[in-house]
Amino acid sequence: MDDRLTRRQMIAGALAGGGLASLAAPAGAQGGRSTLFRDVLLVDGTGAPARPANVLVTGDRIARVAAPSRERVPSGTRVVEGGGRVLAPGFIDLHTHGDPLRSRYDGFLAMGVTTVTLGVDGSGPGTSEDLDTAAWRRAVGRAPLDTNVALLVGHGTIRHAAGISDSVRRPDAAQLQRLAAQLEGEFRSGVFGLSYGLEYVPGIYSEGAEHRVLGEVVARHGGVIMSHMRSEDDEAIEASIDELVASAGGARVHISHLKVVFGRGEARARALLDFLAAKRRQGIDLTADEYPYEAGFTGIAILFPEWALPPTDYAAIVRERRAELYEYLDRRMTRRGGPSALLIGTGTHAGKTLAQIAEEAGRHHVDVLIDMGPEGAMGAHFTMDKALQDALLVDRHVAFSTDGGPGQRHPRGAGTYAMLIEDYVVRDRKLTIEEMVRKATSYPARILRLADRGTIRPGAKADLVLFDPARVRARATYVDPFARAEGFDLVMVNGREAYSEGSKVGREGALLRAR
Repeated sequence: MDDRLTRRQMIAGALAGGGLASLAAPAGAQGGRSTLFRDVLLVDGTGAPARPANVLVTGDRIARVAAPSRERVPSGTRVVEGGGRVLAPGFIDLHTHGDPLRSRYDGFLAMGVTTVTLGVDGSGPGTSEDLDTAAWRRAVGRAPLDTNVALLVGHGTIRHAAGISDSVRRPDAAQLQRLAAQLEGEFRSGVFGLSYGLEYVPGIYSEGAEHRVLGEVVARHGGVIMSHMRSEDDEAIEASIDELVASAGGARVHISHLKVVFGRGEARARALLDFLAAKRRQGIDLTADEYPYEAGFTGIAILFPEWALPPTDYAAIVRERRAELYEYLDRRMTRRGGPSALLIGTGTHAGKTLAQIAEEAGRHHVDVLIDMGPEGAMGAHFTMDKALQDALLVDRHVAFSTDGGPGQRHPRGAGTYAMLIEDYVVRDRKLTIEEMVRKATSYPARILRLADRGTIRPGAKADLVLFDPARVRARATYVDPFARAEGFDLVMVNGREAYSEGSKVGREGALLRAR
């Protein structure tokens, strides 16, 4: 059947039932009105088999879940005719970048994301350098938000707040006391956990004793430690996981954007999954998240040796050790697939590979990198194997995330959840729709300990997404990373429509607090 005809018939049916017509009502006019989703295929987030249902939303919560019927609809209740489409909890992105004070998350709403997790990779919350964390939270709490926001606090953020220089590797007792006190204050303010960026400054300079002090604070508050680990390279990832677990002080631990750089094949993935399973059998609450792309996106600083990173005087390094730096970068780039495997995503060279930049400049790509310096750009690094990453992605203990943000030139920020449905559920059948939704909703809610989100049940917050899996399309590419996903017909945040029929219709998100 012609997709356009199907679309017209669906919209006409919804209008007849009072559905899409009423969805256009201004957000301020919705008040305490109720919405009935009638004749949907309920995928409730728990992993239970999909089932036909009617779902009633009153205010910002789910009031009732019942078998389909043509019951009398109370006056003033809006009706959305599901027509057998999937109704699922809104997706919870466990690893998100950006700052809602400065950017819009329309592309996230367009693919069903209703909650983002900020303050990742050891930095933040947010990216505002002109506000401290308390002032930033106050500002976000007053601002209209596209999605809900769950906050972690970055290790680097509290380190700076405690007056510890980036170059300090072993804080003394007084510094550790200030660091722990700073983290205590963040938990009292409602953060869900602590994030590390152990491959970045200043996390790259920190050691186990410091981590254990912080881990004890996190454990005491029931929070989670999420970490970009020390290394994601094939030969070092198990050791990095061991470091994370050993230094957590009994806190729950979570691996951000699980990947094996340079690894190959499903067998390597199975070995890593067995390693993680052994940790869980020891009683360690260990989880992970992943996105469905073979390129990461991060600063080119990860290409440089530690001795060339801030706060080192980089100009002096170039003057005095250029030959040594050249040799290091040449080896590093060769192992990472060469200059064609790095797509620059920021600055004047955005959208070009390092190979293209070097060719246009008539210079060797290593000389171009040296001129850029470790803080010169961010880019997409094509260093992962699809067979390996897919085997990790479908594991039941691995949740989903985008690792994306507004303005980031990587398709994951606008395509992740659409790709999971389009490719992994519908086309390749590597995941059922029930399992895909569980890994995008109740499982991340469990990791963050969001008690009232992630499932469709009476009393839960009404973060919902309505879609036909067969019509979902991930349109974002590396060439056009901001193209919005298609096929998500309605996204509800806190009981109000936030995205409908291809357009944002409200900013209904809230700043969430850990309990």
